Order: sequence, then C-alpha cells, then structure tokens
Amino acid sequence: MKLLYVFVSVSSESRGQITVTQPGAVSSAVGGTVNIKCRTSQNVYSSNLLAWYQQKDGGVSKLLIYYTSTRESQIPVRFTGSGSNSDFTLTISGVQAEDAAVYYCLSVHEINSQRVFTQGKTVVQKPPSVRLNRN
Repeated sequence: MKLLYVFVSVSSESRGQITVTQPGAVSSAVGGTVNIKCRTSQNVYSSNLLAWYQQKDGGVSKLLIYYTSTRESQIPVRFTGSGSNSDFTLTISGVQAEDAAVYYCLSVHEINSQRVFTQGKTVVQKPPSVRLNRN
C-alpha cells in the first residue's frame, strides 16, 4: 500500500487580533481522502472570503478554491472546499502522489473598517522511497 503523508504543521499566524490555525497531522493512502482544516479566531469577512492555494517545490502558488467553495477553472474535482464563518476545510478526494505540496488557506477579515489578510500553512509530503537490493 502506498501512503501519502499529510503533515499539518501546528502553525498559527497572528495579524493584529486574528489568528489562523491549522492543527494536527493526518496521513492517507493514495486514493484516500484528506481533510485539511483551517480555523480563524474571528469570522471571515462576509462569512465566505477564504481561499485555498497550492504551492509545489517553492514554485508559484496556484489558486485552488475561492469564496470558500468555488473551484478555480481547470482544478480537478477531487479538490473541494467547505465551511463558513471561522471553520473551513479543504478536502482532497482520491489523493494522488502529485498532490504533495504546501497548502495555504488565505482569509479576509474586517477590523475597524479595514481589511486584514491572514494565512495558514499545511505541508503535504510524499513518503520516503525505499529500495531493496537483492545481493
């Protein structure tokens, strides 16, 4: 069985009065389902201004999901977003090896009539490859 490990760094980023947290760790077999949580300490603006991005090998970040659940064009249907207010989830169904990447949730909030942007980070890693030699 081939495993794809998903490490959600217990990372919190704080901007002013808002903290975004993506806690825990999870693993999935290729073909399985992964749920990546993003929680904010305050509700996001308009209850749905949250986006998910994917970044592979230090490259350019790619928008996957915006307005919480709207899939960007040409993004595979295995990526879905859900949630509202302060609790959001990116679900990857039928996980593929190429899904190994860094995933960011980006949220928008309003404090004192000003927009504040925050983000959380999740690292999805491939398992180490193991080769057996017969001697």
